[in-house]
Amino acid sequence: MDVDYLVVGAGAMGMGFVDALIDHADVRVALVDRRHGVGGHWRQAYPFVRLHQSSTFYGVASRVLGGGRIQSSGPEVGLDERADQPTICAYYEQVLAERMVGPGRVEFFPGCDYVGGHAFVSRDSGERLDVPDRCRVVDARYLAPDIPAVTSPRFAVAEGVRVIPVNDLPAHEGTTSQYVVVGSGKTATDACVWLLGRGVDPDAICWVRPREPWMLNRSLVQPNPTIYLGMVAEMMRLAASAESLPELFGQLEEAGIMLRIDRSATPSMAKAPTLGLWELDLLRSIGHVVRRGHLQVARRGRLELEEGSVALAADALVVNCAADGLKQPPLVPIWRPDVITLQPVRAGFPCFGAALAGYVEATRVDDAEKNRLCRPSSYGNSLTDWAKMNVLGARNTAAFSAEPDIKHWTDSIAVNPARVPPELAGSPGLDDALGRLGRSLGPGVARLAALQGLTA
Repeated sequence: MDVDYLVVGAGAMGMGFVDALIDHADVRVALVDRRHGVGGHWRQAYPFVRLHQSSTFYGVASRVLGGGRIQSSGPEVGLDERADQPTICAYYEQVLAERMVGPGRVEFFPGCDYVGGHAFVSRDSGERLDVPDRCRVVDARYLAPDIPAVTSPRFAVAEGVRVIPVNDLPAHEGTTSQYVVVGSGKTATDACVWLLGRGVDPDAICWVRPREPWMLNRSLVQPNPTIYLGMVAEMMRLAASAESLPELFGQLEEAGIMLRIDRSATPSMAKAPTLGLWELDLLRSIGHVVRRGHLQVARRGRLELEEGSVALAADALVVNCAADGLKQPPLVPIWRPDVITLQPVRAGFPCFGAALAGYVEATRVDDAEKNRLCRPSSYGNSLTDWAKMNVLGARNTAAFSAEPDIKHWTDSIAVNPARVPPELAGSPGLDDALGRLGRSLGPGVARLAALQGLTA
């Protein structure tokens, strides 16, 4: 096939890269995915999932997911819309058809496995397809998440106990006297909120929570730069004088930025998804929380954990919500001779990082220069991981924002959470937020680097 790029993975990062690339370069792309459509893990996500962040921050650079709509009803009135699974999948299908395949810039090959080099094979027919040696290979799967629907439980399952992935929870509604939710992250919180929202008694839920999580107040992670940049400014102001990371997180909690479910328990996990205050209230109603380490064996009537066992109802339904959703493989240069490996560039917001990599690939020639502008960042996990993510992201932002064309482009795309739309520039509230950010960013990043052990 006469193409210039072979992009492996048609999830959020692959789609974001291709969208920006073809917008700024006259190239042809072969897009390959083992699934039979675009959207990546969203095609197999649990049916009641929603983005934990604003829809505006997700998707591709050329088309705003959700159109920037504001919620007009429910517990999040006034906040930006958060798309559900069908909306996200339909969005990516539309982007593929109208922006990529329709204009003839992209050929999509679903149901195919990349076999290395410059070739991929159809999972259905076995046919092998090759691309030219000059074609650049883009790995958009390096950070592909594991999801419970296609991942075996991390614990053993004894005979006679009912264990289901979170995807199957709606099909088992009302079939048990006790729900056992296993996991500490966003999937587990979603499962608990869904159950409570369906009228399940909080006392009928047993939550196996091996680690306590820190989460961001969703009302502050919004596509309004006065709110978002004001939050970052306060975060960096507090970081600048923090004696330790646990102290900093406590101060962020007092400032209303970070949230934890149980104020008597000290979190060690800082993947920091966003959470609504209404969700926090629901989660705090669950009293049966098991903190005895990771689950080892699920038995009928009993759980065996690292630090003891817990009795269950005989008909208990164990809902597996534990999977490695945010991967942390070694950071590698995004541009290497044999492959472009997509990774986040700033703290969080992987769709923005993928779009930025696509723009830089389209507008720069030298790979060393591309890597200077877009060094890989990481996801949060522990508190030190969170600090590292923010330090690397801030350093990258300083590098690419110093390029006038990149600064102009990033300020024009909605997936950039730090953009300042022209119509909002000069407002007193925004000027105040920008002023505070300018004063606190340097000292805050320097202190986070010291607390995390990073060199300059």
